[in-house]
Amino acid sequence: MKGFLLVFLMINGYLFSQKPAHLVRPADTLNPDAFFNTVQQSLKMFYADYAYQKNYDSIINTLNYEPDQVPTFSDEVYCERLEEMSKKSPFHMDCNQATLSTIKFFAAQRRGFVRVVMGRSALYFDLFGEKLAEYGLPQELRYLSVIESGLRPQVKSRAGALGLWQFMYKTGLYFGLEENSYIDERMDPEKATDAACRYLKQLYGIYGDWNLALAAYNAGPGNVNHAIKRSGGQTTYWGVREYLPKETQGYVPNFIAAAYLITYHAEHNIVPMEAKVHNAQLDTMCMKDGVHMNTIAQLVTWDLEDIKALNPVYKTAFIPKMSPARCLTGPMEKINLLVSLEDSLYSLEKSIYAPKPPAPKPIVVMPLDNQQQIDSTATNVEEQDSLKPSTENLQYHKVKTGENLKNIALKYGVTIEQILEWNGLQTTNIYVGQKLKLYSSKTVAPTPVPAPKPVPAKKYYTVKAGDTFGKIASRNNLEQSQLKKLNPGVNINNITVGQRIRIK
Repeated sequence: MKGFLLVFLMINGYLFSQKPAHLVRPADTLNPDAFFNTVQQSLKMFYADYAYQKNYDSIINTLNYEPDQVPTFSDEVYCERLEEMSKKSPFHMDCNQATLSTIKFFAAQRRGFVRVVMGRSALYFDLFGEKLAEYGLPQELRYLSVIESGLRPQVKSRAGALGLWQFMYKTGLYFGLEENSYIDERMDPEKATDAACRYLKQLYGIYGDWNLALAAYNAGPGNVNHAIKRSGGQTTYWGVREYLPKETQGYVPNFIAAAYLITYHAEHNIVPMEAKVHNAQLDTMCMKDGVHMNTIAQLVTWDLEDIKALNPVYKTAFIPKMSPARCLTGPMEKINLLVSLEDSLYSLEKSIYAPKPPAPKPIVVMPLDNQQQIDSTATNVEEQDSLKPSTENLQYHKVKTGENLKNIALKYGVTIEQILEWNGLQTTNIYVGQKLKLYSSKTVAPTPVPAPKPVPAKKYYTVKAGDTFGKIASRNNLEQSQLKKLNPGVNINNITVGQRIRIK
């Protein structure tokens, strides 16, 4: 919580700089709760301002663009802008036919992609910037993750590359990214970014040219070395480009186009998608024990899918107990609440997932009189035989939605412990469709299952030039409010050509 520490120190410095030392109240007379609330409120205001700045609005308004307008510019303008970018960067943002055609394609056909990645960038670019600065690398390398993964930490290529920076399994291991049944650190935003920085620093050290280093990141140093030899010893990307694999020939132009469109998105009338959470609003909590994300979701009323999205390193919805401890990332208010309820968290986890002890077996007391002993023994044997499972009263029950072991046991007149024993279950967790073996003389008629209602088919309309949200609604016999309800994530004032709008 670097932001918290900064604001804390600022407020603390301010409080104690206003009075002479002899007039400052002792620390133990301060109200810690009130002071903490002041800090928290200051942080919230800071993060709210920082996370939701919309400077692009003023630029677009100044340019008087219509919502659907797709601006175009001359080659000279594109080249001037690339030259300005190059002046502020060790990268060569070359203006040539390859980069110009790629920029124009992105500006016309990939506007939606740029909007989406800019929305995702709120979660990752601050992290990238911090790591790049730590290793003394150019800030423009943040755009590499845009073309590698579209800023999606769980995306996997056909070749098996995974994560924001698309590490292959062996490359990930080489740079210390761990994988086991529960985690894959190629999907850990922070650790994978650190590994990518170290890898890129090595590649630049080999070639001394950032564009060649990018080519080696994509195709591997071996392919770049072969291309250099085949080119007669050229040492620039453009000098060896024609000898590189076909995909890598488009790699640097794609990188330059992504960097350009994100830098000049407002000039191209591209409005970023709104981010759900900003990196500056996140905090972490490390776990002392294994915990299911569902337990966390129940305890602090936090959507399970949101927990998974902010913690992509975990392959499943379980955070294992490991050394060093594995951590959970989330919005500051959720993490603060979770820290205050830590004991309750582990207690709830145990109550839901810990295996229940088996029921004690009945004790048979034998009487002293011989005949009574014989009679009593016979009676007890009969009683014990009646409790043994018999194939004559064996039934199977298929678990339905909303059922648990308690109501199933009541339905068949048996105990939960018996169901656990008959089915070799270690916990009371069951799932819909599971078949349970039951020994009961009570016959339960199967409940008729109603036929599922047909799911209404979804239908989409692709936005064309001149379309507006109102026109699309009218053309499909819908009110604008109905169409907006079908498209909750769409900005009705800024639809773009090629965008898909749900109409049914």
